[in-house]
Amino acid sequence: MKFVVQVRLFPTPAQEAALADTLRLCNEAANLVSRVAWERKVFRNYDLRVHSYGELKAMGLSAQPAQHVIKKVSDAYTTVKAQVSAELRKPLAKPIAFRPDAAQPFDDRCLSWQVEARTVSIWTTGGRMKGIRFACSDDQARALAAYRKGESDLIHRDGMWLLIATCDVPDVDVTEPDAFLGVDLGIANIATTSDGERHSGRHLNAVRHRNRELRRRLQAKQTKSAKRLLKARRRKESRFARDVNHRISKSIVTEAARTGRGIALEDLQGIRDRVRLRKPQRVTLHSWSFHQLGGLLGYKAARAGVALIYVDPAFTSQQCSSCGQVDRKNRLDQASFSCTSCGFAEHADVNAARNIAARGETGWAVSHAA
Repeated sequence: MKFVVQVRLFPTPAQEAALADTLRLCNEAANLVSRVAWERKVFRNYDLRVHSYGELKAMGLSAQPAQHVIKKVSDAYTTVKAQVSAELRKPLAKPIAFRPDAAQPFDDRCLSWQVEARTVSIWTTGGRMKGIRFACSDDQARALAAYRKGESDLIHRDGMWLLIATCDVPDVDVTEPDAFLGVDLGIANIATTSDGERHSGRHLNAVRHRNRELRRRLQAKQTKSAKRLLKARRRKESRFARDVNHRISKSIVTEAARTGRGIALEDLQGIRDRVRLRKPQRVTLHSWSFHQLGGLLGYKAARAGVALIYVDPAFTSQQCSSCGQVDRKNRLDQASFSCTSCGFAEHADVNAARNIAARGETGWAVSHAA
């Protein structure tokens, strides 16, 4: 199983200048290769190397960084071609352009990690730069030391220098679950488990509403200071939401592993296309990533050896988890559930999570039947 580890670099002023010059030159070279690819209609890695390698060497790039620049351009055109084929974007009308601080990949011949010392050594246009400090957690350090594979990407973003490395962790055998922990994903409550634990979305939604209002006011001003503030706040909200989702997913996976259960989730693929809501509700729905939380639960469960299954979400909020009756009238309001058949009453999200857990057990039994 692959996952990424992101660490922050803390270069000295001299080291930062060298890194900035390296990124700038690599992306200038990438733009040159992109123009060559566009003009000659040549996009394969090997063919681009024939037409551009000499010019990149003349610009001051060493052999290995030049190869990575060419591959980066080739991969970019391959990605765009796939997106056009899938009708996810329109065909290109001009060459792909790379920002001066766009990510640049480095392999082990250009970058080496000294994990215990928390430093890296990296090729720059000014020569090999050694002893660049980085910070990471103990878990990240252990993963880097034991499982790091392939290239690492150097990125300059929001004034920070980052290295992103891929770790290839051996698969963990999934433990046969004794039962399933159902998880209902929503907006008022981001996640509710069949045990009755509710992770409220009130604080997250309030933060997002405040941020939307702030963005609206700053965008209306159109002043230089307003634009600086908007730029400084970029991705701040998404980082906050991702941190919330990380903490929620960690709590759920830890509880499932502790109790020997699997995790059952609703298959919410395409929910944005299926759900019909009023405009204020659409803003809330589309600004929260169901997919992100599901993805975090998925990879954390895989690392912990916890079984994960996706179930049909149809009528989970209207079905009674006690007697199984399905009726729209069972759902009194957003938070309340009361069965019109057997009288069972529960918080609506907890009731839905219990239905998801039951479907998880059934689905697991069917898919793993002898």
